[in-house]
Amino acid sequence: MTSLVMSFIGRDKPGLVGLLSKTIAEHKGNWQESGMSRLGGQFAGILVIQVAEEEQDALIQALTDLEGQGLKVSVERSDETEADTPTRAITLDLIGHDKPGIVRDISRALAEMQINVHKMQTELTSGSMSGELLFRASAELQVPTPVDLNELQDRLEAIASDLMVDITLN
Repeated sequence: MTSLVMSFIGRDKPGLVGLLSKTIAEHKGNWQESGMSRLGGQFAGILVIQVAEEEQDALIQALTDLEGQGLKVSVERSDETEADTPTRAITLDLIGHDKPGIVRDISRALAEMQINVHKMQTELTSGSMSGELLFRASAELQVPTPVDLNELQDRLEAIASDLMVDITLN
């Protein structure tokens, strides 16, 4: 068995998940993990499929052929390997008034400390009192064990102060 990582995007309409799952099942693939969402009128996602070695080329071709039905698909063979450095999982939650550069500044600081963003979700919501747009982000981070968590907290608090957002690490 081999693992494939597939991403897709298409105009949102009923039946897209069914179309993908049918195509995968027809090629004896097993849908393992996924994340999907409707964004800006498009439906996009990423998923991991496990398939027998002898079926993978036919499955990749069938998934790529879905472009004729409105889905742009990209498939990569997974080469997941164990990390060289042990890590620990930490959750980062952020909220503040929306403004350009929030994700850029936070992600730059994380990358400089060799912290990997494992999963992230962002959204704009209306502030309960003011009605102004608030930017919310939640991220699962893989922090290398040697990283000093106090230093990480101090660095993020300095950025949060400049951006006028609240950041919480758990």
